[in-house]
Amino acid sequence: MTELDRLTALFSALGADADARDWAESEAEEGLPQLARYRLLRTVWQDVDAWGTAAPQWVDAYRTDGVAADAVDRALAAGLTAEDLGALAREVARETAFGVLYALTDPADGSLPAEVEEQLPCWRLAELTPAGVPTGRHLDALHEDFAELEPKGIGP
Repeated sequence: MTELDRLTALFSALGADADARDWAESEAEEGLPQLARYRLLRTVWQDVDAWGTAAPQWVDAYRTDGVAADAVDRALAAGLTAEDLGALAREVARETAFGVLYALTDPADGSLPAEVEEQLPCWRLAELTPAGVPTGRHLDALHEDFAELEPKGIGP
């Protein structure tokens, strides 16, 4: 089995489907950490989607014990359904996830004077081997692929 075949199989296992070979080629030929990138974005989307798909469960849980219990009760009393709340929560989660991924690329948001922002540390997300050893490769501009990997049939 070639490295390209191995990578393609891993991307397929993660659900890349028809794009698995393209992602694998990008990693193999360009040396980009595409498997780490895809895995992270897939994980973020699973968390975002859970707000919609698990809405009945979290709505019930919030009604019995949650800081938003009163708001959930008012929304339900106003005629919204658990699915409505799930769609709203998913959209908020999607926007938040995009914002965090964007901030990884450019943490300066203009809320501070430029002379302060230029002195503040930045950050980066580093790829590790399965054993936890840094590879020296970094995941950059994750927000650029975020929308592209939105699960099919889900979303606004």
